[in-house]
Amino acid sequence: MTRFTSGATTDVLVVGGGIIGLAVAWRARQRGLAVVVADPAPGGGAAQVAAGMLAPVTELQYGEEPLLRLGMASNERYAAFAAELEEASGLPTGYRACGTLAVALDSDDREELRELHAFHRRLGLDSAWLTGRECRKLEPMLAPGVRGGLHVADDHQVDGRRLAAALVAACERAGVLLHRAEAVELLVAGGRATGARLSTGELLGAGQVVLAAGPRSHLLPGLPEGVLPPVRPVKGQILRLRVPEAYRPFLSRNVRAVVRGQHLYLVPREDGELVVGATSEEQGYDTTVTAGGVYELLRDAHDLVPGITELPLVETSAGLRPGSPDNAPLLGPTALPGLVAATGHYRNGVLLTPVTGDLLAEYLATGATPPLAAPFSPGRFAAGPPADGTVPAGAAPSDLSTPAKALA
Repeated sequence: MTRFTSGATTDVLVVGGGIIGLAVAWRARQRGLAVVVADPAPGGGAAQVAAGMLAPVTELQYGEEPLLRLGMASNERYAAFAAELEEASGLPTGYRACGTLAVALDSDDREELRELHAFHRRLGLDSAWLTGRECRKLEPMLAPGVRGGLHVADDHQVDGRRLAAALVAACERAGVLLHRAEAVELLVAGGRATGARLSTGELLGAGQVVLAAGPRSHLLPGLPEGVLPPVRPVKGQILRLRVPEAYRPFLSRNVRAVVRGQHLYLVPREDGELVVGATSEEQGYDTTVTAGGVYELLRDAHDLVPGITELPLVETSAGLRPGSPDNAPLLGPTALPGLVAATGHYRNGVLLTPVTGDLLAEYLATGATPPLAAPFSPGRFAAGPPADGTVPAGAAPSDLSTPAKALA
């Protein structure tokens, strides 16, 4: 259903051309809406740095059950989403069904993983406890001191860079208009969002505006105060290594651990690339790669997989994750009519790309908020409890033994 405001030139204007904005644009175009994306470099952003783990189960933290539901729904859609996107774009996405192994390097880590496994079981999630020997049988390159681990077969991976390139191509083929310019001001008239002014001086009118500008979403000039909470940048440094043919397969699946209190993951690509990440730093909008960040990642990765120091280091990079006040995404209509949020995905941007595209396109086409998106309404940060009784996305439930069927 097309809904125009007076003087609108397109149905939907998406401000921000990262993978979230592009997925929303592609799906909205498939629903028959005229869509424009404004971004100086479509396909850029955090996806160019992200490792691309699709890990709703091993990423789970206590009190994040609504986010788990969203992540699992997106993960279940990924194989079909990737196949459709590859056909539509003619480009690969690097989607790989490989599983994740989370391991413990000492007795304290083992007890923490045991508690996490018990939590998984209470939620009806599929994770298997393995001894250290069983972990090393799956991944022989692991350090001899590994004390145990969790194997989650349904956690997978995708290549964020290839995903971004495929989304750009699919959008262009579908008829999405990509304006390679920055939106420098939100246009508001009559109490609603009506479009944006670009860095070129051009004014783009729209029936609906989707704000998908990552950690800068709340900084768009013209955005009324209080419409969006602050979406802060969280810096992540990451390494890319190359596994020579003679050493393959170095690792067969995603491997993650907590080393010296820091989360570490290794993501092996089928083409021989090995991604190691990532730091988590509250450093504002700085994206400098530091010697300390590289050292810590290599040191911790060596503790986990000693042979990694024999591999060529081919790239170091840093990006910004968009974190909301409760580290869950902002999805759906804001307090400003005509303005829709698709931001704040924090560490789950790649994972949540398919479900975000689907949910936002449904809202843009019908005006109805899908139930799966309800806990992530931007309005949850307003004073007082939500009027519809939904649990805030970051709130811990009173009963942690929710059965799996209730999470579906």
